[in-house]
Amino acid sequence: MDQPPSLSGDESSLGEMSNDSPASAHPPLRILFPALLLVMLLAALDQTIVSTALPTIVGELGGLDNLSWVVTAYLLASTIVVPLYGKFGDLFGRKIVLQTAIVLFLVGSALCGAAQNMTQLIVLRALQGLGGGGLLVVTMAAIGDVIPPADRGRYQGMFGGVFGLATVIGPLLGGFLVEHLSWRWIFYINLPLGIGALLVIAAVFKPHTKHIKHAIDYMGAGFLATALVCIILFTSQGGTILPWSSPQLWFTLAVGLVCIGGFVYEERLAEEPIMPLGLFRDRTFLLACLIGFIVGVSLFGSVTFLPVYLQVVKNSTPSEAGMQMLPMMGGLLVMSVVTGRVISKIGRYRMFPIAGTFLVAVAMTLLARLEISTPLYVI
Repeated sequence: MDQPPSLSGDESSLGEMSNDSPASAHPPLRILFPALLLVMLLAALDQTIVSTALPTIVGELGGLDNLSWVVTAYLLASTIVVPLYGKFGDLFGRKIVLQTAIVLFLVGSALCGAAQNMTQLIVLRALQGLGGGGLLVVTMAAIGDVIPPADRGRYQGMFGGVFGLATVIGPLLGGFLVEHLSWRWIFYINLPLGIGALLVIAAVFKPHTKHIKHAIDYMGAGFLATALVCIILFTSQGGTILPWSSPQLWFTLAVGLVCIGGFVYEERLAEEPIMPLGLFRDRTFLLACLIGFIVGVSLFGSVTFLPVYLQVVKNSTPSEAGMQMLPMMGGLLVMSVVTGRVISKIGRYRMFPIAGTFLVAVAMTLLARLEISTPLYVI
């Protein structure tokens, strides 16, 4: 799952708020901050809210073979645009970029709710993700414009709490809406909330007006997007939609690998690369990326397919499936909070990713042994 960006991630701008700015120049935080939290909640919620609705969506629209793309399209699009939004915020101003991201997200949400087939829904989820990626990064950067550096940690912690809340309530809320209204309401519910946040931000958000010139690495973003799409197409279509012997399937993989090579070449030459290759020389960074990849595959694979198993095999209602997902989602939230506090107290973190990946490996091995007759308490 995408994590909330660090406040320090937008190095070029977060520390630029003038210390001598009068307090009266700051927007009223009691009004602005809840709106920013709501924007963050919407973006985080859309990573998990669709999980319990997937069987119902497939039942109405068809396209079971492309089921995972309903989740993947959003995550893929939002991930690719995150580094670009940071630079756009510096270049054009945080307020206009945040408003643009919210509008994109809301348009995508409205169109997703009106989708008539699975292909339309997947494409529109990608559009929604293009806005969602901006919501994640620009809201965090916006805090740097209105909060003194000494106080930012407290506000960043609230954003982390919103992410955890979205993780837990996403499957529950999705199941409730599907069962009592329609699966389309998991998208329509974003509209009144997003419009309210948009109006508040338009009225009270007054960021600094100093804009910073950046070189945008469009080529790098293009290579990365094409490579990821091709590789995901290869892995999702192989053995299901297309046989493993299909020339089309292997051509797709070849295009993806060529684009990876193009991305690496572009990042070596780009003035401001979206992913500086020097980071991968740092062993800690490289290991953290590998662990994040493995845990992310496990988490989103489970979030996507367990609700399908629970509803199709165990005959659970969407609401019941949401409740039955609570052990995983609640465990994620509780241990995120607990380990964060323990690490802050003892000043060591190495043992936690080791223990965490071990537990993930054990859990995924056990989940792989699920059968039709496996009792719910075991799941």
